[in-house]
Amino acid sequence: MKKTLLTAVVLGLIAVSAPLSTQAVTQVSHDRGYISVSTSANTEVAPDVAEISFAVQTSDTKSMQKATQLNKEASDRVLSVLSSMLNSSNGDYIKTSDFSASPIYTYSGSKRNLDKYEVSNRVIVHTKSLDKIGAMIDKAIEAGATNVDNLNFSLSTYDSQCNDLLGIATKKAQSRAGLLAKNLGTTLDGVRTFDVSCNANNYSSPRMYMAKNMLASVAEDSASGGTQTSISGGVVKIYANVNASFFVK
Repeated sequence: MKKTLLTAVVLGLIAVSAPLSTQAVTQVSHDRGYISVSTSANTEVAPDVAEISFAVQTSDTKSMQKATQLNKEASDRVLSVLSSMLNSSNGDYIKTSDFSASPIYTYSGSKRNLDKYEVSNRVIVHTKSLDKIGAMIDKAIEAGATNVDNLNFSLSTYDSQCNDLLGIATKKAQSRAGLLAKNLGTTLDGVRTFDVSCNANNYSSPRMYMAKNMLASVAEDSASGGTQTSISGGVVKIYANVNASFFVK
């Protein structure tokens, strides 16, 4: 059975062929001798970087040492299989974080009873191999990952893409201000104020959680040669805004 996990993108992303659009709001003041304009440029963008967070949880009812050993074995398997799928020359890397080990108790009235010892470790993958994300999830689950907590997409060239959009918005601001000055029978005479910003629209980093029964299904399907998990990075808009005022003479 094909499983599809969709996520909205993490951070601002851009495609070269994406169409650009601009908006302008104009405010004119004669008594103070300047013209104010606000312009914006935006584009839809696509991701080229992904970060995936896998959790490895193990437990034992009698021994913290046993739970820790089980976790080490599972984490090592997950690290090994994921490392073999990464391209370090392209900036891919893998790391572990958030190791924890603690006893878990249950309560019966005022009495506290030891339930188990639980150990958790997190494996984080940073990769540009977006075509391998589905396979990475399947292989990690098959190797012993118990949760896929987060999948975030971003753009490695975000700054340069913002600069391009700001350049477009700036030219629009100057052109609009010049046109208004001409219609008013005057000309521009230098920049009075200039303020810019660039951001992604309403982005909230999604949290992806796969329940244990779903993980078992994924692992079983992967082991039997079934269709791998499908991942879509989606798109997001980047907005560049320019607020400027120009002296007139």
